[in-house]
Amino acid sequence: MHSKQARLILRIVGLLVFGSSGIALSSLLGQFPAIPDSIHLSVMIFAGLLGAVLGWFLTPGLLLGPSARLRRVVQQVPAAVILSATVGLFVGLALGAIAAYPVSLLPRPLGQFLPFIVTAAFGYVGLTVTLVRPDLLQGLRERLVSKDAPPPIATSVVKHAAVLLDTSVIIDGRIADICRTGFIQGELIVPLFVLNELQHVADSADTLRRNRGRRGLEVLRQLQEESPIPVRIIDDDAVTIREVDDKLIALAKDKGASILTNDYNLNRVAELQAVPVLNVNELANAVKTVLLPGESFSIHVLQEGKEYNQGVGYLDDGTMVVVEEGAGCIGSTIDVVVSKVLQTAAGRMIFARPIASPV
Repeated sequence: MHSKQARLILRIVGLLVFGSSGIALSSLLGQFPAIPDSIHLSVMIFAGLLGAVLGWFLTPGLLLGPSARLRRVVQQVPAAVILSATVGLFVGLALGAIAAYPVSLLPRPLGQFLPFIVTAAFGYVGLTVTLVRPDLLQGLRERLVSKDAPPPIATSVVKHAAVLLDTSVIIDGRIADICRTGFIQGELIVPLFVLNELQHVADSADTLRRNRGRRGLEVLRQLQEESPIPVRIIDDDAVTIREVDDKLIALAKDKGASILTNDYNLNRVAELQAVPVLNVNELANAVKTVLLPGESFSIHVLQEGKEYNQGVGYLDDGTMVVVEEGAGCIGSTIDVVVSKVLQTAAGRMIFARPIASPV
């Protein structure tokens, strides 16, 4: 609905702007003696209608695409860089305006167009300097602060480390939902070699791998557009290392970042090298429903278990429930009582026994 409203507003604005431009252009053309006054009004009406039609159809395509790309680019740039670049641009333009005044005193035609060139050049230099060296403003601010000033009061603001995403967690897709909840703090970083691996999977000849890769690319696009925390793609690489997992670990060490993954092997290797790891599977297991022996609940028995006369059902969070003597209750919802709970490498398993007849 929001996208439709934006398109309608842009169409109306385009209709008015292009229609007015068509009328203005036709009025200028009407000054030529070759156009008789008798058809001047008709030319203005035709030009206004033509401009309005062009504005109605062309404006959304001209503005929506570039604005979406600009939003994605700005989202990937750290806030400190944007702030320093803005300040540098304004400072450069201010200095350029000062320098443009004596230039405007030059004789024509130099005094007419050189001031604009000087102002633009100063603005470009100010923008470029602050983009290349964003730490200059921070250093200047620190120098302006008095050395005798009282120490700042401690606050609870904590600077969170960046989080590197690996290919498996992007393809998994749950990272988008986790980011929306606000549990992850810190900038999300996708190295270019991870993006290349994701693209390689999406171009695979195997249908399953190709679908997984395309799902990962869609999840990454969704993260860039909807995630409340910034998502940035970087081209940093460990050129001497071949494996993607090893590159991730080396990059995490270099940046002091953690790795977000659901790959068991990468998790263990990173932990052995003292690299912080956020595992989506461990998070999912940690937030599953906690049931203790003796508690009762209802379960829908779906299928037979591995052992004789066992039934199997699942809780809403995916936890497997093995129902002893539940083979005859397949397809029914029954009340059970927990007999024991086992924690395995694959997750939590609950063993229960029926306490009531099938519903």
